[in-house]
Amino acid sequence: MAASGSEQALISLRGISKHFGEGETRIDALRDISLDVVPGEVVALRGPSGSGKTTLLNVIACILDPSGGRMSLDGELVYEGRWLRKDLRRLRLEKIGFIFQFHNLLPFLTATDNVALVLQLAGKTLQEAEARAGELLDYLEVGRRKSAFPAKLSGGEAQRVAIARALANRPRIILADEPTAALDSRRAQIAMDLLRKLAVDQQAAVMAVTHDEKIFDRFDRMFMLRDGKLEGVVRT
Repeated sequence: MAASGSEQALISLRGISKHFGEGETRIDALRDISLDVVPGEVVALRGPSGSGKTTLLNVIACILDPSGGRMSLDGELVYEGRWLRKDLRRLRLEKIGFIFQFHNLLPFLTATDNVALVLQLAGKTLQEAEARAGELLDYLEVGRRKSAFPAKLSGGEAQRVAIARALANRPRIILADEPTAALDSRRAQIAMDLLRKLAVDQQAAVMAVTHDEKIFDRFDRMFMLRDGKLEGVVRT
C-alpha cells in the first residue's frame, strides 16, 4: 500500500462539515472531517447509528452538498466552499463507483444490460458497453449468468453484478454502503476479497460503511466516527 499523503490521495478531505437546518433546529451531521485514502487502500467507516457515516459517504459521492471545507477526488479539487464542477452527474460517472447494501439492479434488464447501461450513459456505444460488461462479469466469475434477470440470480450473484456495474467506468474511487449486510459470512468475505483485489489491480480507493464484524480484518484502516466527528483511526 502506498504511503499516505494528500498529494497521492484519491480521496482527500479537509475540514468537511455538513449541517441540516438552522438555528435551534440545526443538526451538525459532520464536523471538521479531514482524512486521506490512497490508491490500493481499503478503508471502513464505523460508528454508532447517527454518527455521520452515511452522510460522509454521500458527501464524498457528491450526492450531498457539504456545508464547508475542501474536497479533492482523484487529484481534482471538486469542492471548496462550493462545487467547482457544474455537472456532478458527469463527475460521478467519471470518478466514482457506488455499491449499495442491496444490489438495486433494474429488474427488467439482464445482468449484462444492467452493467452496460452505465457505460451507455457515459457515452459508450452499445457494442462497447456490452463488451466491457461481459469482461467485468467474467472477471467477477458471474459471466455464465450474463443473460439472467435479477430475480433469477442468487444474492451473491446479484451483488457481484452490482459490483460490476459500480466498476463499469473504471472509477478510481469505490464507495460502498453496508455492502455485505445481506450476505452470509462466506459470501461477505468473498465480496471483500474481490474489492481488495480490484483496489490493488486498478489502484483504486475503496471506502465502505459497515457494522459487519466478520469483515473487519479485510480493511487496512477503520475511521471511527461519533456525533459527526472523526474520533480515531484503527489500523487492522
